[in-house]
Amino acid sequence: MALKNTAAIVGIGDVELDNGKVLEGKSVFQIQAQAAKRALDDAGLSKKDVDGLFVAGLWGLPGVGQFPSAVMGEYLGIHPKFTDSTQIGGAAAEVHIGHAAAAIKAGLCEVALIIYGSTQASENKRLPVKPTTLTGQYETPFGLPNPVGAYAMAAHRHMHQYGTTSEHLAEIAVATRKWAQLNPYATKRDPLTIEDVLHSPMISDPLHLLDCCLVTDGAGAIVVVSAERAKDCRKKPIWLLGQGESHSHWSIQGMPDLATLTSAQSSGKAAFEMAGVTPNEIDVVEIYDSFTITVLLALEALGFCKPGEGGDFVSNQRTAPGGEFPLNTNGGGLSYAHPGMYGIFLVIEAVRQLRGECGDRQVKDAKLALANGIGGSLSTSSTVILGRD
Repeated sequence: MALKNTAAIVGIGDVELDNGKVLEGKSVFQIQAQAAKRALDDAGLSKKDVDGLFVAGLWGLPGVGQFPSAVMGEYLGIHPKFTDSTQIGGAAAEVHIGHAAAAIKAGLCEVALIIYGSTQASENKRLPVKPTTLTGQYETPFGLPNPVGAYAMAAHRHMHQYGTTSEHLAEIAVATRKWAQLNPYATKRDPLTIEDVLHSPMISDPLHLLDCCLVTDGAGAIVVVSAERAKDCRKKPIWLLGQGESHSHWSIQGMPDLATLTSAQSSGKAAFEMAGVTPNEIDVVEIYDSFTITVLLALEALGFCKPGEGGDFVSNQRTAPGGEFPLNTNGGGLSYAHPGMYGIFLVIEAVRQLRGECGDRQVKDAKLALANGIGGSLSTSSTVILGRD
């Protein structure tokens, strides 16, 4: 189903953090409600206008986390005509945007609200502890740390196959920190050097501490509406031009090729074909940076460079402010925030860039943006391409 220009993002909202934690000890439901209210206000809409609700959340499975859309619908007082709780980790928000556009095109809803939030830092835990089951029984009992161990295996394979180095990965962390220094809301804004990254503690060889994303709270919300409804909204529409989604495995043992992000290849190809643009036409790129290796693999998979060329592509701070390839312009999951699943914040930043609302970190004349979410153990991917009038 071609979704190009059938739906637009007209509202975005998030919440402030203090050293990575939500203010005033708010609950996970309160911060999601706050982000949703801000997104609706941004669009000039109210919750009574919402007839599609899209929520992916964990919140302590088993329990309310099994029914995130129903729980948030009850909390917000929204009774949608269309609902979606697709949960594929860090790619969920990008998937929800595509699903919302498809539902809007089919006439199943007109105003879709997408929400995600987490208080993992305040609760001092990343994810609920669950028994090792299914394919996990062949990994976890033997000492593979989750999820960093899986990403470390991919990094080792890429290094072996293509000659990628730890210095290449450190380039990504340093460039991303430079963007964070331009974002007053970023959690980490101290200066960072390649040597700092290389000398930080080894977490899972070859990934150092500063190759790994933050653990923070956070909440975000996005409002997607029909083309007709967009005419009456407060902000100029940011159009969905293309979207794709895929997954290739769950456990890292099932990854078809440790050095190739096949799910991103598939989702990116679909998004570019739908949008009718090529990688070299994109002005600003937001890629899930759970780890530095995630970014490198995604850049190759999405066609910004060839397989094996990712290390050279990011060298010499090419992706930093002032470089020729603006990447993760709010500081990303490495320096801005990472509340468990970061995908929704990729889209929020892409929208802000296309609106010209980013202040010191604004990319000049940004007209096309790409956001790519990655979930699981390099398992899932969804890509969205956005454009302004």
